Amino acid sequence: MKLKVFFNSLIRKLGIFLVILGPGLITASADNDASGIATYSLVGSHYGYSMLWIIVAITIGEVVVAEMGARMGAVTGKGTADLIRENFGVKITFLSLVLLVIANLGTTIGQFAGIAAGAELFGVSRYIAVPLAALVLIVVVIWGSYSYVEKFLLVLSLFSLSYIASAFMGKPDWGLVLKDALVPTFDSSPMFLLVVLATVGTTITPWGICYIQSSVADKKTDLKDYKYTRLDVAFGSAWGNVVSAFIIIATAATLFTKGIRVDSAEQAAVALEPLMGSGARVLFAVGLLGASVLAGSVLALASSYYLCEAFGWERGLNFKLREAPAYYGIFIGAIVLSALIILIPGLPLFSVMWLSQTLNAVFLPVLLVLVLKLVNDKSLMGSWVNSRLQNAMGVFLTIAISAITVLLFIKSV
Repeated sequence: MKLKVFFNSLIRKLGIFLVILGPGLITASADNDASGIATYSLVGSHYGYSMLWIIVAITIGEVVVAEMGARMGAVTGKGTADLIRENFGVKITFLSLVLLVIANLGTTIGQFAGIAAGAELFGVSRYIAVPLAALVLIVVVIWGSYSYVEKFLLVLSLFSLSYIASAFMGKPDWGLVLKDALVPTFDSSPMFLLVVLATVGTTITPWGICYIQSSVADKKTDLKDYKYTRLDVAFGSAWGNVVSAFIIIATAATLFTKGIRVDSAEQAAVALEPLMGSGARVLFAVGLLGASVLAGSVLALASSYYLCEAFGWERGLNFKLREAPAYYGIFIGAIVLSALIILIPGLPLFSVMWLSQTLNAVFLPVLLVLVLKLVNDKSLMGSWVNSRLQNAMGVFLTIAISAITVLLFIKSV
């Protein structure tokens, strides 16, 4: 009888978790976007396994930061920009708005670069693939409810499994992998610092904080079930970074050991083929295409949420087009503009992606300071304010990223 009660309770909890599952996993999976895959491919082919420890450290930071955003969304029912506008005034809202929109647009353009590159690896012209992907995203978001769009994005998250498969195909030295994941190595060269910033910028992102908070608020998460949302955030962040690590492992085990250096995901896919066969190339291309479509939609939605919250406009996927014209208009505008820019011949796509990731990392400390002030405001959060440990970790992360940014600036000058 007790065993039956236990299994019934377990099934109930699993059912609730599957219903809650979404914002955390989607946000973390979208972090492994075209820009992220390019960054991790560069890291693996240039530095081998030696930067895996950064992924381990970032995972802890991402769980803490994402959970703060999710908790504010669940408790207040409002997005990040809503709370910034209401608590910090117009000037700070405008400054954060400009920085976020610029970084988001650059990163969204990067996703369509990934769609173009992924399609061309399968022999499909970007002039067919990019407009088609843009149309599919617009149709799914405009005519789908929150639940429908979330399911669509969760399915796209599964494409990341291809990178785990490609890493095992590379037959890495798992002992060396484990050592480099646990033992930090560091140097102060501008290139190393830039790579660290880009890695942080593609993993813990300002848009990710804003999206997860707005998404949890949009989902109307019940506080009595918040523990499942916290589990979704922790699981999603860990899973997203496991995938990041496997991209580094795949390129380190094959390209780095052969002295092959790449600066993009498509270069990595092409370089892997003669070393591991056509299957590796296909797996890398599938992951790139799926991740780019997922992140393209999430980034455009993040921009829509933030802009509408900043101006007090209706926003959310449960509204119809006529009820929230600005929300859907911004989403469509971001998708169409990004798609059109990618179709410009000769555009330096890698520079656009790399710069957007670095800009994300530079803006992140600014947003973290605002988030830390908000999440510790008892008038907003009541008993759901940060613990001392959460504050200590948030402050440490903010100081560490700021210090690396300043050090990079000094070295560059």
